[in-house]
Amino acid sequence: MVFGTFDILHPGHISFLEMAKKLGDYLIVSLARSKNIYRIKGHQARHSERQRVKLMEAVRFVDKVVLGATNDYIGHILKYKPSVIALGYDQKHYTGKLEEKLAAQGLKVKIIRIAPYKPAIFKSSKLLSVKK
Repeated sequence: MVFGTFDILHPGHISFLEMAKKLGDYLIVSLARSKNIYRIKGHQARHSERQRVKLMEAVRFVDKVVLGATNDYIGHILKYKPSVIALGYDQKHYTGKLEEKLAAQGLKVKIIRIAPYKPAIFKSSKLLSVKK
């Protein structure tokens, strides 16, 4: 299981998703809800939740796309019971003691931090700030 905004899909995302898929046999992508994007990043997503779901569903090796929780992220994870959660190298929100929080709820899950793919080039905030 992975989590993200995926407002634009770039080679860094594809690399992240490919590496996450290799960690198991079924990849669930949980897309950040619009209200959470604004709360965490301080700006709205460029694309609606529906548009981002459709984009992610088009990625051939993604098995399931779900919208993330609006409040209870632990309950959201427990619903899908992943054996592995892959986090991006720069994901900070909700990740502190995640493995312990899930274990306290009876879910044993392995948390793996995925290395970046050319982060100086392929990072959404950098790509979105490029002016034409």
